[in-house]
Amino acid sequence: MNKRKSIVFKYFALCTAVILISFICLGAVLLLVSSRYFIDEKKSLMTKNTEALVSFTKQELEKDPSDWKQAVSTKMREYSISSNADFLMCDKTGYIIFNTASASASNPTHVSEKGLEDFGSECSYVYGRCGDTFSQDVHITGMSFSASGPVYYMLAYTSKTMQENYMWNITEVFIISMVGVLAVAMFLVYIITLKFTDPIKEIAEVSKKIGNGDFSVTVPDYDVEEYEQLSNAFNEMAANLKNYDTMRNSFLANVSHELRTPMTSMSGFVDGLLDGTIPKEEEKHYLKIISSEVHRLARLVRSMLNLAKIEAGELKPNLTSFSVLEPIVDTLVTFEPRIDQKRIEIQGLDVDRVNLYADNDLVHQVMYNLIENAIKFVDEDGYIRFTFTPSGDMTVISIKNSGEGLSEDELPLVFDRFYKTDKSRGLDKTGVGLGLNIVRSIIKLHGGKIMVRSVKGEYTEFIFTLPNKPTDE
Repeated sequence: MNKRKSIVFKYFALCTAVILISFICLGAVLLLVSSRYFIDEKKSLMTKNTEALVSFTKQELEKDPSDWKQAVSTKMREYSISSNADFLMCDKTGYIIFNTASASASNPTHVSEKGLEDFGSECSYVYGRCGDTFSQDVHITGMSFSASGPVYYMLAYTSKTMQENYMWNITEVFIISMVGVLAVAMFLVYIITLKFTDPIKEIAEVSKKIGNGDFSVTVPDYDVEEYEQLSNAFNEMAANLKNYDTMRNSFLANVSHELRTPMTSMSGFVDGLLDGTIPKEEEKHYLKIISSEVHRLARLVRSMLNLAKIEAGELKPNLTSFSVLEPIVDTLVTFEPRIDQKRIEIQGLDVDRVNLYADNDLVHQVMYNLIENAIKFVDEDGYIRFTFTPSGDMTVISIKNSGEGLSEDELPLVFDRFYKTDKSRGLDKTGVGLGLNIVRSIIKLHGGKIMVRSVKGEYTEFIFTLPNKPTDE
């Protein structure tokens, strides 16, 4: 069973959860603030009305001690209606003189003397039952006063049920508003989520096409910075894949060509030897050609294996310290007949000992390929010049030969696999076009760099670096 969920669902669910949690937190804060506001406002209003009623009652008592109750009772009812609270007046024993409440639950018959101890000449607030006066907790403000002798108490009170009703009304309005806003927000989040995921779906479709071998497709530009970066990276990746595919096809075509040519030649000569087409006196000559083609195939396979090992990271250099002249001199001795034939002057080897810290065998292959290349292109009576320049942990080595040189169009291609200039194809039909590519790979394996410079009709120069001591020193 596939339990994976789409990014649309996950993003939508996440945004909905965040909005819902935000509303819950906002609702909790709103209820807390509303509760505090209700209490503060009720307390302030009840205190103000209690003080006003005390002042009015005192005036009535002083004006007419025998006929004040009717006016005070009427005024208390007016304040009760206007402030949505109940008022009662009692004497110091707790006997209730007036009470505006009508409900039996909040209509006490006697005020506890212990409860009256909380109120003095200044109006004060109490939350509780005023001793055992009320059957439930109430908000109470009250104060004592006297006029014409006796001490009276004026109390204003309201039950917590009123606060609860107020809070429920606030909650009800908030819930209705929250549901409406949440529905609109969820709809907008869903639409925005679909819009945000459209580029991802588009890139996925392009990926499928690239996976099927269509490297011509590209991802369009986007107005969102992150998507634009993804688009650029994806298009760059697609372009690289296209280049790799072109290189792979070219590689296969070149390998096929390089393998087919000597094999066809050998097959023809062998058939000629077997069926007697080639005369007996010429068999040795054609056997030499077959041997040369076999060696050519062997070099091709060996070069390809070395490249594969280097690129796979399987070829680890055996680092030792040795003189750079050793592989150069060994290689020059190998090519001595060709050097003498073209009367080539070798320059720059009369130097003090220049040490390298590298793999001797691999450096020997580098020197062999570069010197072979120089001998191939140097003009008759020309020169091959070597220079060595230590630079920190590396030594800069230059191999320069006089001759026709390379054109500007050829310079960027000389290190490509199977690349041969037209001149090279005419001068050496035994090469496989992998020599300079292997040279670059070996030098990179040692942490060095290689470049080529050439002036058409004058010279060609390969400049590269190799370490001269361990890098951890």
